[in-house]
Amino acid sequence: MLDEAATRAASDLLFGQWRGGTVLDALPEALRPGTRAEGYAVQARLEARSPRPLFGWKIAATSAAGQAHINVDGPLAGRLLDEMVAECGATLPFGANRMRVAEAEFAFRMARDLTPRAAPYSAAEVMDAVASLHPAIEVPDSRFSDFARAGAAQLIADNACAHQFVLGPPTETEWRGIDLAAHPVRGSVDGAVAEGRGANALGDPRLALAWLANELSGLGITLAAGQVVTTGTCVVPMPIAPGVEVVADLGILGAATLRFTG
Repeated sequence: MLDEAATRAASDLLFGQWRGGTVLDALPEALRPGTRAEGYAVQARLEARSPRPLFGWKIAATSAAGQAHINVDGPLAGRLLDEMVAECGATLPFGANRMRVAEAEFAFRMARDLTPRAAPYSAAEVMDAVASLHPAIEVPDSRFSDFARAGAAQLIADNACAHQFVLGPPTETEWRGIDLAAHPVRGSVDGAVAEGRGANALGDPRLALAWLANELSGLGITLAAGQVVTTGTCVVPMPIAPGVEVVADLGILGAATLRFTG
């Protein structure tokens, strides 16, 4: 079991890898989380390093394709740091990205707090706390040289592979009556298209959001008003390279775009 000193040391080591653009085979055994809870304890220390309030949360591995990509059997929560978020249409540095994929997602901005409690939140309760729906692009990455072998606890410690994020504008369509599970999603990278639907995000993006609210509640964390939650890729993760343009197109619900430097 990781004590406070080991938790801090694991966080320091991972943060150093991110800052230097380098990778690890694995955390040293004495610093390696063995459970999801220990992974989240390491991850939590990342938030204090950010100079800005937390932008929100991501959910990794909500689809079969996403789970296969990082070799886990269920979703993982990570923090979206404000300094890693860009405006729609932004040009981003490609940097030392090793995963080299982009994901087309549904994201929600919260209107009010969902505080920790003993009883699980229902999907209806969670949706009642939502302010707006947005198209989004997530560009994940990891500081493990073979992220498919790291395992859930280490990936959670590594912020569930959260990296760059672009939030599209809030949809102006009345979306609450739309079947988001059946809604088509189209991602593209320089015109190469990947198609999916909302059901790829844990069966329905609304169910994915409820999962996140309850995952945080179980950790004693409030999902706060104003925070954004991106609910996981609805298409097979799309290969990217320097210089490409990425589009996440939700049809009548809007689109998000970004370009990488060459």
